[in-house]
Amino acid sequence: MRVDLFDFELPEERIALRPAEPRDSAKMLVVRPGEGLEDRTVRELPSLLEAGDVLVFNDTKVIPAQLKGIRRRGEAAAQVEATLHMRVAPDRWLAFMRPGKRIAAGDRIHFGHDANSCFLGQLDATVIEKGDGGEALLGFDLSGPFLDEALHAVGHIPLPPYIASKRDDDERDRSDYQTIYAREEGAVAAPTAGLHYTPELFAALDAKGVERRFVTLHVGAGTFLPVKVDDTADHKMHAEIGSVSPETAAALNAAKARGGRIVAVGTTSLRLLENAAREDGILAGWSGPTDIFITPGYRFKAIDMLMTNFHLPRSTLFMLVSAFCGLETMRAAYAHAIENRYRFYSYGDATLLFKEENDGR
Repeated sequence: MRVDLFDFELPEERIALRPAEPRDSAKMLVVRPGEGLEDRTVRELPSLLEAGDVLVFNDTKVIPAQLKGIRRRGEAAAQVEATLHMRVAPDRWLAFMRPGKRIAAGDRIHFGHDANSCFLGQLDATVIEKGDGGEALLGFDLSGPFLDEALHAVGHIPLPPYIASKRDDDERDRSDYQTIYAREEGAVAAPTAGLHYTPELFAALDAKGVERRFVTLHVGAGTFLPVKVDDTADHKMHAEIGSVSPETAAALNAAKARGGRIVAVGTTSLRLLENAAREDGILAGWSGPTDIFITPGYRFKAIDMLMTNFHLPRSTLFMLVSAFCGLETMRAAYAHAIENRYRFYSYGDATLLFKEENDGR
């Protein structure tokens, strides 16, 4: 499909720079294809679900994956930045480098010089390989938990570009840009639909009889990369590492069998479950890298509803929600949201999407 079909104009002032307080006070646009739109709030979610429905959350935890450093090549030095996006070994990460033209295989990069981290305030790495589009494989001098400790000391929370271009990250972001149920470290971007949840909302959902299950997908920085091709068929997704436990798969299959609906909280949960589902919709335990790219025409196998935030124009995520509800439905929904002053993107408001039912079932 033509990528420009997924374009729209968004006023700058609609981009949220901080989350709603409290989190579950955010607005939520309910989209039922063929039935119109409803303006609600996240706090009203329990009234939109039924006992026996299951919410599926991504329990990945954001790490301070934004690093600033000095590249040294002989006597020459230059400032560079790295955004880690996938761990491939205890001491190795794939990273997007800026500016990418300043690095080459064999370069040494010294991250962190403020004396706040272990080992004299430095975290050193070697460029093992240089890839396309500013990507590089970094081999760090530290490994495993020692590397993790150093990243927490010298790294910054990797705020999305549309926020980072307007303000620096601060201590508040270390909690704001993390779900209350985050557990498995490894993400460099938050599964932002989950940022709306509070203990009070969980209690209300429990009282309604709505179940909670967790999967893990370590969101990579590739989620923010623009689609630069003209046709979706030419776009290459960056892989992300995830897992669905056999126990979670069995619980979701049982819920479906008794008539419950599977509600993915976030596009990351949806993509992971669709990756783990057979053609008949039965889920199995699964783990590994996924680069699933969902565009209109995709037949959803496992998911009935999706809670997600508002996404960037021409992005793979806007393509995904257009596949879920229909392109024209989502274009109308986003136009309604802009006109009614919804807040967009990672710290913004939410949508609750009901699946379009003409997907071949």
